[in-house]
Amino acid sequence: MPSSFTTNMRLKFPILAISLEILIIILFAVFVAYKDSTHDDHKQASNDTSTISSVRFSQLYPMFQDVHVMIFIGFGFLMTFLKRYGFSSVGINMLLAALGLQWGILVQGFWHLHHGKIEIDILKMINADFSTATVLISFGAVLGKTSPVQLLIMTILEITVFAMNEHLVVEVLQAKDVGASMIIHAFGAYFGLAVARILYRPGLKNGHDNEGSVYHSDLFAMIGTIFLWMFWPSFNSAIADEGEDQYRAVVNTYFSLAACVVAAYAISSFVEHKGKLDMVHIQNATLAGGVAVGTCADMNIGPFGAMLIGLVAGIISTVGFKFLTPILASKLCIQDTCGVHNLHGMPGILGGIAGIVAVAMGAKVGGSYLMQAAALTSSVSIAIVGGTITGFILRLPFWGLPPDQNCYDDSIYWEVPEEEEENEEGLAHGEHSNNKAEV
Repeated sequence: MPSSFTTNMRLKFPILAISLEILIIILFAVFVAYKDSTHDDHKQASNDTSTISSVRFSQLYPMFQDVHVMIFIGFGFLMTFLKRYGFSSVGINMLLAALGLQWGILVQGFWHLHHGKIEIDILKMINADFSTATVLISFGAVLGKTSPVQLLIMTILEITVFAMNEHLVVEVLQAKDVGASMIIHAFGAYFGLAVARILYRPGLKNGHDNEGSVYHSDLFAMIGTIFLWMFWPSFNSAIADEGEDQYRAVVNTYFSLAACVVAAYAISSFVEHKGKLDMVHIQNATLAGGVAVGTCADMNIGPFGAMLIGLVAGIISTVGFKFLTPILASKLCIQDTCGVHNLHGMPGILGGIAGIVAVAMGAKVGGSYLMQAAALTSSVSIAIVGGTITGFILRLPFWGLPPDQNCYDDSIYWEVPEEEEENEEGLAHGEHSNNKAEV
């Protein structure tokens, strides 16, 4: 069991964070430049390209903003359901996203150097946000059981592995995955699950007092859900080709999400006692349609095809939360705090399979169903291997991981307002007094 000194972040966290930022700044100074600021002998061609680039930037900036909101508000607030872990859910989410987008620019950009430089444009900024999404998905699997230092290390390692898999899928296999069901959602989920498996805590197998939610924490989590749900069409269409492909990506995602909501509500009522709705299902399974339609979002699958994908995604995600999460914890020793397997893992695989079928049926010109299958296999396999290695690195004893009794509790790494502590103590005292009176 770690001592209280082990969790003291006063030196290890600032030193690591500042060191990583200085390293990134140095790498930016050497490799990163504005778009078209490198030397070009053909000045007129350069001016034409610059004009086109500026127009493209202006056109895509609203979608970039939508994706940005999803990363910083959507993912952050979605994880605030834990009753004593809201600071960490939103605050650490912001930290990891800010670090990750900088590192993502570098490790993704190294595959596409132009005259030895990474030229920043709107697509690279969007893709950098995408790279952070993989980390935030994995963060959900280990939420409440890791230290800020461990999470910084995981961010650097995961985005590095993600960039390699993305290059393999997009450039080598030339698979189609415009909404990234495979390379972001499935990858992030199985990477996080592999880390969670290596960091398994036997002391938490019977649960923890702080692992549940309270009324207001579930309301905060619904803020994240609604932001993600509203902006998901932008997420799936941001990097699609202009015109017909981008139009289809928006429309398909729009209808897939709508069908998914109806399915999630229906199945939640069906599997719960007396037909009541479970807020965990509503917060998460309603988003599975956006995940599952991602791979074939820009394909000619028809609105009804997108709705069918959303329907299936809502069903499997809700059933997963109800029945599969406890099995993963008890049989496979995978303590998935946020249920990322149900929201991102299984719907990501469903999206990959839908992409294979759609390409085989000719819904995307120039696609190969064999390459689609290879992309899905590589994304899941590389995620599991990378997550396992990362998990062993994070198990080292000097990263400041919290002891079992302090898991899911902000106060171990945050200054918590005194009024909150006093109110909770008062409530606990009141409950204790009531129990004594009843006896």
